Amino acid sequence: MTGPNTAGPRIGSGLSRAARGTLAGESAVADALDALGGARADMLFLFIAPQFEADVPRIVERAAERAEDAVIVGCTAGGVIGATAEVEDAPAVAAWAASLPGAGVAPFRLTFEQDGGHGIIDGLDEMPSAQRGDVVVMLSDPFSFPADLLLGHLNEHAPGVPVIGGQASGGLEAGRNVLIANGEIVRDGAAGVILTGGSNASWTVSQGCRPVGETYAVTRAERNVVHELGGLPAMRRLEEVYAAADQRDQLLMRRGLHVGIAVTELKPSLGRGDFLIRNVMGIEPRTGALAITDMVEVGQTVQFQVRDADSAREDLRLLLERERQSNERRVAGALLFSCNGRGQALFGQPDHDIGAVHRAFGRVPVAGFFAAGELGPVAGRNFLHGFTASLLFVRSR
Repeated sequence: MTGPNTAGPRIGSGLSRAARGTLAGESAVADALDALGGARADMLFLFIAPQFEADVPRIVERAAERAEDAVIVGCTAGGVIGATAEVEDAPAVAAWAASLPGAGVAPFRLTFEQDGGHGIIDGLDEMPSAQRGDVVVMLSDPFSFPADLLLGHLNEHAPGVPVIGGQASGGLEAGRNVLIANGEIVRDGAAGVILTGGSNASWTVSQGCRPVGETYAVTRAERNVVHELGGLPAMRRLEEVYAAADQRDQLLMRRGLHVGIAVTELKPSLGRGDFLIRNVMGIEPRTGALAITDMVEVGQTVQFQVRDADSAREDLRLLLERERQSNERRVAGALLFSCNGRGQALFGQPDHDIGAVHRAFGRVPVAGFFAAGELGPVAGRNFLHGFTASLLFVRSR
């Protein structure tokens, strides 16, 4: 599969379900590189099922031989995405190669250490400085690296620079995930690339929820506990929303309630893409307070949200359509980081997210994986998400 634009960036993707890891890697890489039409690959992403964990060094070695000077980044994942398919809980290797004329590809590697009561991210000093117009693509190990801390640091020190990626999902305990950091095999921290000048990238994050009820101003809160919304106990406002909802939304609220926190207060009206979605952890009936999975401040705007397959399907479709209409440059290829709670478990069908991308942009080369947490910007700030699909698009020049 190859991108449609022969004059600018060229992208290729490959997917192999061969029974042997080395053979699967060779096949996926060959398909991705061959699609470049002889252009030199600047970077190569590899996403490898955990069944091939022991084969990762050899897969990377052979990929490096074939891709020559390309920056190679990747990880093991419980499900991999490539070509036209999403392969969940089965052996497979996906590859994504990119030739980016005029763009720079700067690799980085980060680790995290606790020093008393303080955490230190090692490698930041060596990490190339990201400037507005650059794009960071990052893969991390959820057991050893606090991605949210790095995102907070970059939001402050490199505002406006998007970070797109995901947390490796190939292992269920510390030390079992494998990261590929510029061709090096590691088992902790984070790895990725910074795309500089001329990358022609855009991005979108589908959080898979839709709002119910009205928006409310937070009038009393403490850390992650919301005491009052619009001057009334938060529980009272929730009861109002529930009473006004139809039976379907009431059922969804009982199954799992979410809160959208407005990331920007400057827009005259808030809509899809303006809220950061977080879960409701619990309710205190005596005080009417709600505990959620993020910090909340007085003055912020929030709105209750629900999620199901239809809501997630609609949200992704609308955001991809918005992305398609807002940019005239063709999509040459895309990286897709989808939550491991999506896929067939949520939609009841295979290949949903990659299929949505192809319906929006045609059969462009796509690769990625099912992540244990996704990275992506909402309203200009980077966050660690759950149940989302985070996408990076490389566009023609």
